[in-house]
Order: sequence, then C-alpha cells, then structure tokens
Amino acid sequence: MSFPARSPGVPRRRRHAAALLLPLMLWLAACQREEAVEAAPATGAATPVEAVTLLTAHLRAGDLAAFAQDAATPDLLPELDAAWRAGRTRWPLDELPLSAQLPSVLAALSAPQAERALLQTFNRQFAGAEREMRSAAVALGAFAIQYLEQGGDFSEDERAHYTQLIAAASEWAGAAPLSDRARAQETIAALVAAAKAGGVTSDAALGAAGMQAGLTGLSPLFTAGKLRLAAYGLDLDQTFDSVEATLDSQTGDAARVRMRYLLAGRPVDAVVAVERHDGRWYVSDFLAHARQAAGATAPAEP
Repeated sequence: MSFPARSPGVPRRRRHAAALLLPLMLWLAACQREEAVEAAPATGAATPVEAVTLLTAHLRAGDLAAFAQDAATPDLLPELDAAWRAGRTRWPLDELPLSAQLPSVLAALSAPQAERALLQTFNRQFAGAEREMRSAAVALGAFAIQYLEQGGDFSEDERAHYTQLIAAASEWAGAAPLSDRARAQETIAALVAAAKAGGVTSDAALGAAGMQAGLTGLSPLFTAGKLRLAAYGLDLDQTFDSVEATLDSQTGDAARVRMRYLLAGRPVDAVVAVERHDGRWYVSDFLAHARQAAGATAPAEP
C-alpha cells in the first residue's frame, strides 16, 4: 500500500497519525450503525397487555401507519405492502367500520367543488329528517348484530366484542343530531380539508403510495373524522382514554387480555386473544387478518 504524495503544509507525522486513526474511525462508524440498527423500534409489543394498549394508543394519536407496523409481524409487512400496491387489500383499514366505502368517500371529498356538492346532497336527502335517520340507525344496528350472530368470518372473540360495539353505536346514533345542517356543513368542510392535507385523493393514489405512506396520508382524515364525531356526541378519543386492559390468562406464547372501556357512555367488556412471535406480542385477530390479506399461511403449530 502506498500513501499519496505529501500535501503542502501538512507535516509527515500528522499524515501518519491520520492514517492510523482511519481504521479506528471506520470501526467507530460501523459500531454506530450497528447501534442504530439495534435501537430501531421493534414491531409488536413487549407484553400481552401492551399488545392491546399499544394499538389503542396509535388510534388515539391518529397514527394509522404505526398501527399497521405493530399489528403485524415484520415478515408480513413487505407482503402486505405488495398486496396493498396491487389492490388486493387495504389492511388494516379493513378492520374499520365501513371500510368498503373508502374509495367512494375519497372520490367525493376530492371532487371539484366537493363541499358544495356534498352539502347539496345532505340538504336534499338528510336535512331535517331526524326521525327517519334515527329509525334507520336503529334498524341498521339490529341488522348488523344479526349478521354478526349468524354469519360473517369472525372469531368468537370478535363476535362478542363487535356485538357490544354495534349496540353502543346504534344507541348513540339513535339520539345523535345527525340531521343538523350546521354540524353537517362544518363536518364536510373539515373532512374535505383533511383529505386535501393528506394528499390521498383516490383509491388508486392510495395503492400507488404503498401501505405505510398511504396510511400516513389518511391519518389527517382519520383524525378529522374522530373530531367531527365528537361534535355529534361520540368522542372516540375519550373512548380510547378509557381503555383498561388486564391479563386474563397466559399459556406459553398465547394469552388472553381483558379489555374494558366506555363507548358513548356505554360499558364494553371484551376478551382479546394475543400471541407471541420472536419475543413480541400481537393481537391474534388482527394478525390473522394480516396474514390473509398478505396471502400468507399461518405458521405450523410447534
């Protein structure tokens, strides 16, 4: 190995010192890179209870991308992103109510003169129709509960949990001022602005962005939706803040967590199955849905 010619004004001893320090500097840089990799946050949760409270905290913060990151094991995330980009899934949005209507909602909120068009639709179909809307909310709730009890691809835990959710939401909707024009105008304006701020104007744009970027783009709309529901008496942040999770049982890598909270002032008491993979805990139903969305099969039983 040869050294470069001596630079003017640089003593030979200093150049030798620099040459000797170079391997040390490279080694230190490598160590820092390793520390950075090790310090990167792991997906999932450290305990069974945290598997529930962590996802709740992400919803409270309106961080849909973080929810996806911690609801699925690391090996599934690339497959989920590929399925998302191909249009085969919109997990974890599929976990949310009325997720199938998302493409039409994005299109309506991003259309030219969206506020005016949506308000005209509201005035024509819903303004002043308080009795009709309350009756429809109650009927829809009853239908949804019947569907949960008799069909659908739900686990027993999901059926027990979602039945309580629907009953509470139906009771709220039956008393909420859903036909109030002033609230509707404020809600439409807020949602249109949030959709614009997120930069996701269509389902095609959502797919092109990829799962993490797409979910990040939807977060302003999700947060605005929460705030507007609070204006109608359904404070979801208050619901998330009320969550109390305790360990019900644990056997090896499987556990059950009891989850109590208030939805629209009505108590909900559910048990959630969680499971451990590579030392981290995940909600079993969300993980099963993620595997299905990714087209992956469940790992073989040991």
